Amino acid sequence: MYSIEARQRALALVAEGRSLNSVSKQTGISRWALRQWRTRIDPLPRMSGQAEPCGRCSSPPRLPDDVCAYAYLLGLYLGDGCISPQARGGFQFRVACADAWPGLIEACRTAINRVRPRDGVYILQRQGCVMVTSYGRHWPCLFPQHGTGKKHLRPIRLEPWQQGIVQEFPWEFIRGLIHSDGCRSINRTTRPIGGTTKCYEYPRYFFTNLSADILGLFTGALDQVGVEWKRANKHNISVARRASVALMDAHVGPKY
Repeated sequence: MYSIEARQRALALVAEGRSLNSVSKQTGISRWALRQWRTRIDPLPRMSGQAEPCGRCSSPPRLPDDVCAYAYLLGLYLGDGCISPQARGGFQFRVACADAWPGLIEACRTAINRVRPRDGVYILQRQGCVMVTSYGRHWPCLFPQHGTGKKHLRPIRLEPWQQGIVQEFPWEFIRGLIHSDGCRSINRTTRPIGGTTKCYEYPRYFFTNLSADILGLFTGALDQVGVEWKRANKHNISVARRASVALMDAHVGPKY
């Protein structure tokens, strides 16, 4: 018997258009098994749970069970996440995470598990990164920003219930955004003082995104928690003031 996670990983590869032969060679699962899983109406017993309503589908709609984890996952989604409809129904939720940050990969996986514990979470390896992935029918309910086209080419607005979560957990939201499209780095500069050129180093945070709406959500959350920021360029927000960097270090920190 193959585990649910092994079946999901194999079916995800098939759903990407890979041949049964190539998936069989990569996973060690027979083509017969792959064919059976693909053609059965309900090849994965655990996936039947995806048909159950989520909190957003109930009447009246409810917030996610773990709103703190949701705030973090929302930041990751707005930065490096996407939702794709699947030919056989349901949706694939994915967040791209660089191989260099195993702690980030695990944090993303944990957040997905806490937001949708009934949906499996697995890792798809890509060159230089992994896709932390989950299948389910209700991901668009949880992330109504889902739509066709790139995020920076369409409006990105939070629903009132999402705004309430961000206001309650602004640091988790900021941390998710930094972990996706941000970084903590050391800035090096030189200044002439008394005829001598001196070198200075100081830490700073950057957040880069092509979407003006997502940049606005990031700076709005920074304003809420008292972090001073400035616009380095059209798509880049910088946090360099010592007190503000200290706040970011205490609540966000570098990727790991």
